[in-house]
Amino acid sequence: MADQALEERIAHLEKTVDELSAMLAARGVEIDQLQARVTRLMAREAERDAEGTGGVILGDERPPHY
Repeated sequence: MADQALEERIAHLEKTVDELSAMLAARGVEIDQLQARVTRLMAREAERDAEGTGGVILGDERPPHY
């Protein structure tokens, strides 16, 4: 291969690596945000569970007023 062809391939590969790196960094930020959200939701649900409010009736479970 000619030097110019190699340089073009290397430039293309560097661009691809940079793009993938940026995408990976963005996914990392998104994962961090989602983890924080899940943590807040779990804390909120634990609070509601401790207070005894906000229960969800599942399947054939009878509501408390029966």
